[in-house]
Amino acid sequence: MSTLASKTASKRIGLLCFLAAALASIFGQTGPQNSSQNAGVETLDKVIAVVNDQAILSSDLEEEMHLAVLDPGRAGKSELSPARALEQLISRALIEQEIRQEDARSADPSQQEVAARLNELRTELPACVRQNCRSDAGWKAFLDSHDLTPEHVETYLRYRLQILSFIELRFRQGIRISPEDIEKYYRETLLPQYPITETPPLLEQVSPRIQEILLQQQVTALFGVWLENLRKQGEVEVLDPALESTDAPKTNVPPHGNAFPPMQGRVAHE
Repeated sequence: MSTLASKTASKRIGLLCFLAAALASIFGQTGPQNSSQNAGVETLDKVIAVVNDQAILSSDLEEEMHLAVLDPGRAGKSELSPARALEQLISRALIEQEIRQEDARSADPSQQEVAARLNELRTELPACVRQNCRSDAGWKAFLDSHDLTPEHVETYLRYRLQILSFIELRFRQGIRISPEDIEKYYRETLLPQYPITETPPLLEQVSPRIQEILLQQQVTALFGVWLENLRKQGEVEVLDPALESTDAPKTNVPPHGNAFPPMQGRVAHE
């Protein structure tokens, strides 16, 4: 990189850091002040990465790690690492920038959709079930134990629905699943799951569900290639070396978990 380019990059990063510090002081985004050791000391938010001139802050990273508890795909897995959380934030920034660029207003979920997904989360998420999130007291205790607020959760759910809608609109159109594909899945994937003592459903009973599974698989694959290309074409700069991922970015799934829940077990049928 030339000296002029280095100075320009330094100025850009310096400006972003200044703006982040200014916003932190305006909105009160400060670190914990919990002892005499910290008395009179204010820890300002800092920029940890830049994605196409969009800053990602340390507070964003902290919030992402807290929100990981809401991802059903992480049930039973280890705690989300800071490096992996940053990869998700980078992917999110790239997707949001693309949605804005394409003016994808139709991807915005309604309040009713958000409310329905919130109800599912409170009644079906394993971590929520254990804390009886169906009740208001249990829900509040769950949020408090994970340093979350109702606003955090609603923003998370709204973003997830927006991404799913965007993926459907952009990638699902034009995909066709042939009867041969459905029959192959039925014969090679579904039937082996049934013991010889149990009668499996007929192909015509489960064909619609198999078609949906195959559609989801293809959409997720197309989305992964698209997101990987966004990452290659964009300007992504991680400013904290400790957050550099040692693994290749897992761009085959959107932030906050899979584009579609994995289809495990046997296909449901009437």
